Amino acid sequence: MYVRVLMLVACALLATVVSAATTPAGAGGVTGRASLPRERVKDLASVAGVRSNQLVGYGLVVGLDGTGDQTAQTPFTVQSIKNMLARFGVPIPPNLNPQLTNVAAVTVSAELPPFAKPGQTIDVTVASIGNAGSLRGGTLLMAPLRGADGEVYAMAQGNLIVSGFGVSGKDGSRIALNVPSGGTIPNGATVERAVPTSFATEPYVTLNLNTPDFTTATRLAAGINGLLGDGTATPVDAVSVRVAAPVDPGQRIAYVATLENVEIEPGAAPARVIVNSRTGTVVIGADVRVMPAAVSHGSLSVTITERTDVSQPNAFAEGSTVAVPRSNVSAESPPARMFKFEAGVSLDELVQAVNRVGAAPGDLVAILEALKQAGALRAELIVI
Repeated sequence: MYVRVLMLVACALLATVVSAATTPAGAGGVTGRASLPRERVKDLASVAGVRSNQLVGYGLVVGLDGTGDQTAQTPFTVQSIKNMLARFGVPIPPNLNPQLTNVAAVTVSAELPPFAKPGQTIDVTVASIGNAGSLRGGTLLMAPLRGADGEVYAMAQGNLIVSGFGVSGKDGSRIALNVPSGGTIPNGATVERAVPTSFATEPYVTLNLNTPDFTTATRLAAGINGLLGDGTATPVDAVSVRVAAPVDPGQRIAYVATLENVEIEPGAAPARVIVNSRTGTVVIGADVRVMPAAVSHGSLSVTITERTDVSQPNAFAEGSTVAVPRSNVSAESPPARMFKFEAGVSLDELVQAVNRVGAAPGDLVAILEALKQAGALRAELIVI
């Protein structure tokens, strides 16, 4: 059995030359190494405290065409209906369990963006938590959305948009496209409470790098100091850089806008080999190096074929016709060739050496693992 494996090789061919006159002190590249493209601070970091918050709630979707919860198996749906009707002055006897197939119990989730103000609207996602077959055509009744602190930050209500659909027959057969038990409501929730933030209360602004790196943090602080003066920015750790900021909120907004557009040269990524064990994808970083090593790799292919022979007696003999199974097992091992890695072999030379011996991407993974165990692979091997 042969498995198709996709190998993605990341090989950076960088030839950007940055003038020393335009590079802030400490923000340049390492001597003898090609410079990386300069990037904006907006693409490398985020402002501490400026973040979204997750909201979640519980509600009922009504108006379904017989595709709602089977209430005999979802008692919480019946209880929710009773509680809702009781709040509207329609009490239901305790011993009466309404069997409704046009109602479904759902969870409602949303993401509250930073600085969202009361009265603004956000999108919500609705998903069934019972055994509803489809939410198509349903309407979500008013559902409060709560944050991690238990406070209500938004109220959701509206008609669902469901991309999937399902059709079932009386014999139990069913055809479904996508997932009909979930949907969305664009602008389906109204913000009721603003999330407090420390953005305008601190005498400084903290920039958090998306990828922790001491080199990038140092260059970020140096780039800001080169533009706004020494002592303006101070690296705190591999993630955070603290920048002095004006107290006035209006000036602070313009100040952060200036910081976001500062361009610096980020630090080079560490040497890594990423292997996806599920898809067979292999990504090799440009800085991967191999120490002197000799490698021999071979594979064994086993093939099993099945056939059925028919044994039939002649016309004058006693007996009956029978089917006799026959199995044929063969094994093939192609000759393995050895190849040698010299000291400091680059990514391009590594791939060429493996391709010359006809190794497949799956074989490359086995070779890299063996090199790592032998201490000859100068890179971090990560399996996801």
